[in-house]
Amino acid sequence: MLDLTTIKNPAFLKTMSREQLEALSEEIRQFLITKLAVTGGHIGPNLGVVELTVALHTIFDSPKDKFIFDVGHQSYVHKILTGRACDFETIRQYKGLCGFPKRNESEHDVWETGHSSTSLSAAMGMAVARDLKKTDEYIIPIIGDGALTGGMALEALNHIGHEQKDMIVILNDNEMSIAPNVGALHSVLGRLRTAGKYNWVKDELEVLLKKVPAVGGKLASTAERVKDGLKYMFISGMFFEDLGFTYLGPVDGHNYEELFENLHYAKKTKGPVIVHVITKKGKGYLPAESDKVGTWHGTGPYKIESGDFIKPKTTPPIAWSKLVSETVRTIAREDSRVVAITPAMPVGSKLESFQKEFPERMYDVGIAEQHATTMAAGLATQEMKPFLAIYSTFLQRAYDQVVHDICRQNLNVFIGIDRAGLVGADGETHQGVFDIAFLRHLPNMVLMMPKDENEGQHMVKTALTYDGPIALRYPRGNGLGVPLDKELKAIPIGTWEVLEEGTDATILTFGPTLQMAFEAATLLKEQGISVEVVNARFIKPMDENMLHSIFKSQKPILTMEEAVLQGGFGSGVLEFAAEHGYYTAKIERMGIPDYFIEHGSVNELLQEIDFTTEEAVKRIIKLMQLKHKGLEVR
Repeated sequence: MLDLTTIKNPAFLKTMSREQLEALSEEIRQFLITKLAVTGGHIGPNLGVVELTVALHTIFDSPKDKFIFDVGHQSYVHKILTGRACDFETIRQYKGLCGFPKRNESEHDVWETGHSSTSLSAAMGMAVARDLKKTDEYIIPIIGDGALTGGMALEALNHIGHEQKDMIVILNDNEMSIAPNVGALHSVLGRLRTAGKYNWVKDELEVLLKKVPAVGGKLASTAERVKDGLKYMFISGMFFEDLGFTYLGPVDGHNYEELFENLHYAKKTKGPVIVHVITKKGKGYLPAESDKVGTWHGTGPYKIESGDFIKPKTTPPIAWSKLVSETVRTIAREDSRVVAITPAMPVGSKLESFQKEFPERMYDVGIAEQHATTMAAGLATQEMKPFLAIYSTFLQRAYDQVVHDICRQNLNVFIGIDRAGLVGADGETHQGVFDIAFLRHLPNMVLMMPKDENEGQHMVKTALTYDGPIALRYPRGNGLGVPLDKELKAIPIGTWEVLEEGTDATILTFGPTLQMAFEAATLLKEQGISVEVVNARFIKPMDENMLHSIFKSQKPILTMEEAVLQGGFGSGVLEFAAEHGYYTAKIERMGIPDYFIEHGSVNELLQEIDFTTEEAVKRIIKLMQLKHKGLEVR
């Protein structure tokens, strides 16, 4: 039995027998099941690619040959085989092993990603560089069937097929992304899975035909046409071959003989090759194997024996995603214009109940954020009221569509920005900290964030009664547990509220950071400083009447936002002061600094960037320029 923590690099695989590789595969599975039960992580995707990853590292020579993982959540086995098993207790933990490929972690990680559908474009860039430099490495992107639905992946397929660069594309087909896949391409792959093998076509066909007496040579000259005929006879709709790829497969992704045979053949084939590998997501762990909705795609800690997730002993308040989706569902019962759209996140966005009740008004478009956004715009032109449920980090991918198709046409699209703010373990590719900066400056856009669940449900009502582009930010995790009003009401656009009166200074903030503002105000009160706390719930438009009142009172202002400072809410307050001549105003801003925040718990990350109650207290005292002698931070 091999101690996985002693592995330094994957070279040892090349000397192992099939039996040893199979034993190693089971050992890796047990290692993953045991380690991730403690830390949580992307267990389903990684259990499914054990044999595939081992086979790739056996046949090819990393890091000379370039493995480019799409999305990256299936790279744990790759990390084990490249010397990082000893660090698995720290995966996705603060200052620990990243849950995605990370270039500064290992020379074997040649591409970083946390969003889908990027691998083929990156691979094309690497293939061009290889050919310009006249080197001979293999370029091997590994993309899932879910990621292949992304528009960027299809653009890359089109270009790669045209350029005919040498490249081996591994299509890891497990019929799932985070949720079950949808779309016409998914149906194409379904036909390929059931049609049987189609490979070795031209080379072996020519050899066979040349053996026919007298006419063999003539028949061989028509092998290309015969190949095409057999192709369409055996497989309905040869999508990849028509795009210019040699198609190999389908291959059993858990059978080393089939994997080695096809990978060796791919190495000998000129031009772009698709190796279509069928894998079982969650293989080797029954709870993950049985998952049909994506629950085991990525998890927190769990009990190995039962597969039960380890949850808090007390019942937590409602999740923000569920609060928003359920409020949308409530309103949809009375308003037939309401339609929900999600780019492959029906489970994460808690839209299952909406889908069950209104199947004709719920659309999962697959990993296609741009399409989802413009589809919402199209619905809005026809007097519908689309709700686009999308994570903050994925909304980045649809920026032009928000600008060009929604805001420019002033369409009544409601964007639910889920996972706004720091998200923790998924790290820098998933932190939802940029949306304020890239939405605040867009004409016609309304942007808001609630202080609690009750205000959140009223903001959903506000959004679905407003005519124009409007976005609601809400964080990952659960609310505060406040009581919910039975009757929904719209909140006047651009209005703030004073939650705590104060005469010496003002804190302007919104969402989860209001709790930090209250704590800071309490500490400052103990030191004789009276701080006003304002719920600046509308980030755009801001409450100009209240801002004028605050500036005229000459109270120093501290803005707080769990988002980037450049172009953010605090920048808007500075702009307001400059535009209206409040040149002597004392303003401090707290937020996310100008670098990418890595993984760890949200509290650990806030401590790292000095976004704390104690820092807020220091900033207020600094703003007051220590007017009261002897003031010190306790």
